[in-house]
Amino acid sequence: MTLLKPFTALAFVLALAAPAHAAMPVQPSLKITTLDGKTFDLAAQRGKWVIVNFWATWCVPCIKEMPDISHFVATHKNVTAIGLAYDDSELADIKAFVAKHPVVYPIAQVTLDKPPQDFDEPRGLPTTYLIRPDGRVAKPFVGPVTAASLSAAISQP
Repeated sequence: MTLLKPFTALAFVLALAAPAHAAMPVQPSLKITTLDGKTFDLAAQRGKWVIVNFWATWCVPCIKEMPDISHFVATHKNVTAIGLAYDDSELADIKAFVAKHPVVYPIAQVTLDKPPQDFDEPRGLPTTYLIRPDGRVAKPFVGPVTAASLSAAISQP
């Protein structure tokens, strides 16, 4: 038992030293300027499912899933998306990347030092949040999403 005390004390100290992180709100907000200069407001999307997808230009799984998300949005009238380029690249480089890899949904840049306030900082890319029509988070995904995984999450009560 006395052997456990130092480990318990160490765990307590490490817990105190960890940065405080507020829990992500159940109904997050997001208002951001897209690459084309328009404003994307998550609150304005009420009534639709919204895919909030964090990606980066250097992320191979992200690049692979972008056409799948684009096709899903194009074939589901009750679904929209916002792509968040979680990338410190120059804006011109991100625009050039999107020109080579076009999608039907808007893209905005989010720098690593200023992630959206109401969303947890991605621990891996791609990270996707599926938002219900009422604005509540239905499901977070870490790793690539597919039409099947999105359909399954949407069909769950």
